[in-house]
Amino acid sequence: MKIILTHEVSGLGTAGDVVDVKDGYARNYLVPRGFAIRWTKGGEKDVAQIRRGRKIREIATIEQANEVKAQLEGVNVKLAVRAGDAGRLFGSVTPADVASAIKAAGGPDVDKRRVEIGSPIKTLGAHQVSVRLHAEVVAKLGVEVVAG
Repeated sequence: MKIILTHEVSGLGTAGDVVDVKDGYARNYLVPRGFAIRWTKGGEKDVAQIRRGRKIREIATIEQANEVKAQLEGVNVKLAVRAGDAGRLFGSVTPADVASAIKAAGGPDVDKRRVEIGSPIKTLGAHQVSVRLHAEVVAKLGVEVVAG
């Protein structure tokens, strides 16, 4: 099935790419979560619009991505969340929470779709998060989750 990606999907492509995937993967995962739309002949206009939006948000060069990486790795990120007595969170930390905490700590503005959390953060303490800035540049970031 041909689809048009609306968001970056690791291992598949970036927003605006037209890719061919298995029918079940598209119907059951990509389309319902809003990562892609079905390809149609009229969808070419959508591709151009998605690519324009991506170009505005995108970090264009590897040098620029390395500068942002240096800024990110120099920021101490503390995230205050509600937690129980045993140190377990009510819910979990989302990529949007991490992106807003980076901005609040004085770091650069990061798109929440670029924040990758390996395993769900459901406890207090120090956790490792990666931010994919460019296809070849990934910043590792320490996030301190505290009770708030």
